[in-house]
Amino acid sequence: MMNFSKGFIQVAILVAFSYIMDKLSNLLHIGIPGSIIGIIILFILLKTNMVKLKWIEIGGNWLLAEFLLFFIPSAVGVIQYKSMLVDNGIKILMIIILSSALVMTCSGFIAEKIMHRKEEKHI
Repeated sequence: MMNFSKGFIQVAILVAFSYIMDKLSNLLHIGIPGSIIGIIILFILLKTNMVKLKWIEIGGNWLLAEFLLFFIPSAVGVIQYKSMLVDNGIKILMIIILSSALVMTCSGFIAEKIMHRKEEKHI
């Protein structure tokens, strides 16, 4: 029960932070979405230890675990364009496959680089 309430509070903090960054982006008329600004600022705060990972870790892990649910509205919206899918379905499928392969390859490459750096630091 303690982890649930802790996670709930952490998710609320992350959502509030995202909301504030979105409002800041709109207020300053920046061409960058508030969520992206929020991610960058949160990353900087984590790297400088102004925000401790343990303060947001449980909530962040839950959000990542449920990430697919955030894309369901987008997937449902695709159904409205049935004729486009019939006409261009193969092209769209190829783009999805190629872009997914590219993302996986780049992610693997970056993960290997990070692992090698961590191994070099421990040696």
